[in-house]
Amino acid sequence: MRARSTRAALLVLVVAGTLAPLASGARTGLSLRGVDVSSYPTVRATLVAPVASDQAPTLTENGRRVLDLIAENLASTKSVVVAVDRSRSMAGTRIADADAGARSFVASKAPSDRLAVVVFGSSAVQLTKFSTSTTDADDALNVLGVDQKSGTALNNAVALSTQMLATEQGRARVLVLLTDGTNVAKGSSSLDGVLASARRNGVLIYPIGMAHMTGGTYHDAASSSALKSVYASIAAELKRTWRLEYVTTARPGDKVHIRVALDPEGAVSSNVTVPGSLATVSPDSKALPSVFYTPLGGLLITLLVAFLVLAGAGFALMGGKGNWIKARLAPHVEGGPRHKSREKGERLAAFAGLFKATEQAFSHRKPWKRVHTKLERAAVPLRTVEFVYLMTGCGFLLMLLAAFSGRSSIGMMIAFAIGALVPYCWVSFKARRRMTMFDDQLPDLLVTLAASLKAGHSFKQGLQTIVDEGQEPASTELGRVVTDTRLGRPMDEALTETAERIGSKNFSFVITAVTIQRQVGGSLAGLFDMVADTVRQRQQFARKIRSLTAMGRASAYVLVALPFFIAFAITLLNPTYMDPLYHSSTGHMLIILGLTMMVFGSLILRKIVSFKG
Repeated sequence: MRARSTRAALLVLVVAGTLAPLASGARTGLSLRGVDVSSYPTVRATLVAPVASDQAPTLTENGRRVLDLIAENLASTKSVVVAVDRSRSMAGTRIADADAGARSFVASKAPSDRLAVVVFGSSAVQLTKFSTSTTDADDALNVLGVDQKSGTALNNAVALSTQMLATEQGRARVLVLLTDGTNVAKGSSSLDGVLASARRNGVLIYPIGMAHMTGGTYHDAASSSALKSVYASIAAELKRTWRLEYVTTARPGDKVHIRVALDPEGAVSSNVTVPGSLATVSPDSKALPSVFYTPLGGLLITLLVAFLVLAGAGFALMGGKGNWIKARLAPHVEGGPRHKSREKGERLAAFAGLFKATEQAFSHRKPWKRVHTKLERAAVPLRTVEFVYLMTGCGFLLMLLAAFSGRSSIGMMIAFAIGALVPYCWVSFKARRRMTMFDDQLPDLLVTLAASLKAGHSFKQGLQTIVDEGQEPASTELGRVVTDTRLGRPMDEALTETAERIGSKNFSFVITAVTIQRQVGGSLAGLFDMVADTVRQRQQFARKIRSLTAMGRASAYVLVALPFFIAFAITLLNPTYMDPLYHSSTGHMLIILGLTMMVFGSLILRKIVSFKG
């Protein structure tokens, strides 16, 4: 058992020495620890100050100040994994004390910290996901028990925690590790492997070792009851710790002198050698001569790229100018003016081939036809393929904004869907408003047609009278009917297509009545008077229904909007109160349940207040 405890002590010391300082009291001065160049050209280091400071430190490399230094203070904006040993050796009061100490550490975290819990015995298990709320972590630690199987998967716990922390972007990464033994699990990861992975991912490991009651010599916590003070010292030290990271300009094999200054505490320095050697780099692996890797070489590359961009832009402008001159001289050189016929609506000639291929691939699909009908109904001067690419472009634009703001893959896909739906919703709104305008004009149009027929004009002449009056959108739609009939298309087919394009049920009833009358005969003028009166009565009845159901619709709007308004107001006034709702699994379940109930209630209210006549 003594050998086992000694190995445990060595493991904890190795982890502490390579990745993070041991938790202890306040230092008497600045301390620069864990300078790591294994991820060359990225250099990482940890600075521990005697007191907490809001001012970021400055770093110089070989006397030159590093301008792209990433300095993260671990007092905030960090992700923390609390890994607790629950092996069989932790039975008794040890597991209870470990649980109490870990819970006290969780309770003292900064509000912006994201925290997760990992336990390990015979195997390593992730108990909670990362969250700024302490609800899930506290619940998981509250029911922590001893593993029934023997073994301590210490290395696997470090590997799992490192893998979890690697997914946390834009935050410092910290692992607080509590163990009382060594790694004795079967098939576990190697110590060197997990430490190398932790270095690559910039994970700071704060180990807490508990001595065995059978005579172990190493102990960071002298007894189980001292765990709370150890956790408290770690929390205090995190507030004084800075995680530094930058890209070095040194080459493999160079010696680097790093000096970190923090006002007014002073400065601390360290010497480190960049791993590798230039002699091991083959000449063929160099993309550019060595002179280009110097600061002057970087400036030369920048100037070269700028020159190539300007030259390309100049050639493009000169090419356009030459084409313009050629087009101006063509009538005189080639014997007469020649005008290229261009398809109406072709705005992006450079993408004509792409548009044509897209139309051939999708024009027969039902969604494509629905979009085409929607565009015609809204009178938007865009071809279907142009509108589809416009929707795609809006989706990609919003997705890029989501990506730049650090959203997840699911968030980026949601942003793409929202961006693509915005143009479609705008066209749908315009089409619905245009159809409503046509319905409002329909009774007067029918009266005008009846008056024209009573005056001895033909049905086509009556339509032309409406077109000449210029009342939109009726004049445009009926003008297409007149144009189609002049080109030889039957009147019934032209009117039926117009009814489908407009989407007005009242106008469909009119077309059905006209078709029947043309087949069986009778007075068309009298029919129009009767249909005009019927449509007017239907519209009056629909308006009456809308007025009677106005209170119900207003209640539905209020009931749907009230939870969102209250949630926004409480979040704005007291964000801490709402954190468990937004950042815990129980809160997420409640949000999903609430949204589901709201959707179900909205559908019921819509069914109550809707009327189809």
